Amino acid sequence: MMKTNEMKPAAILQARTGSTRLPDKMLMPFYGEKSVLEILLERLVEARDYIDVADIIVATTTSEADNGIADLARRLGLNVFRGSENDVISRFIGAADYYGHEKIIRICADNVFIDIDSLRKLSLTLAGGDDDYVSFCKPDGTPSILTHYGFFAEGVKTSALKKVVGLTDEPLYHEHVTNYIYNNPDIFNIKLMPMGEQVDGLEEHPYLRLTLDTKDDFEVQQTLYRQLTERDIPLVPANIIEFIDTHHPEMYDVMKKTINSNKK
Repeated sequence: MMKTNEMKPAAILQARTGSTRLPDKMLMPFYGEKSVLEILLERLVEARDYIDVADIIVATTTSEADNGIADLARRLGLNVFRGSENDVISRFIGAADYYGHEKIIRICADNVFIDIDSLRKLSLTLAGGDDDYVSFCKPDGTPSILTHYGFFAEGVKTSALKKVVGLTDEPLYHEHVTNYIYNNPDIFNIKLMPMGEQVDGLEEHPYLRLTLDTKDDFEVQQTLYRQLTERDIPLVPANIIEFIDTHHPEMYDVMKKTINSNKK
């Protein structure tokens, strides 16, 4: 086991190529020669001190199909952990234990537009308290992981994940890492922060979808990323929302259709 600084959480990013709706989406060319995964990892590396994390770990599977993910992470100087494809909670526990972390920020590789400032808030909140789970939420209390915005991650204690494993063998809760935790607030200490306070005006955009799951998602986000990047517009939520509102309101029609076709 490798020991790291326990004062800060680690950022653990889950990624695999075995998507059913859009296979190989993580490594497909997205902008220039770079994939979604490479762009996201570079954003995290560039901001790692600001985010205030002790480590960035890419947690992928033991499948040979995911060798490219592991190779990319190592090329960028990041730690890698390989574990079960379907028992994702065990993959996170394994990564956290191997690199010696009790608190982690869980990032999905589907979110290339993730809000870096919200990662910092998660990290500081998780590090400074005794919560088992920290996340952003909608006004009705729905955790951000159940939304389609694509701006947010979530924070969790490794001990809480281990508690879940001890309480249930249900495949749903082993594939969806934190589902059991936020659905059992009587068992776990949960802190939810209003996402509207983090991203102004977000609640006025119910059909904003920037999580990557389908071919339509890929094409919309590819266009959006290219135009923002080539205009040197910083990838922060306020800029992204304003740009879509002003230049591509038709994107909301595609997003709405995808949301209605892929209800969580």
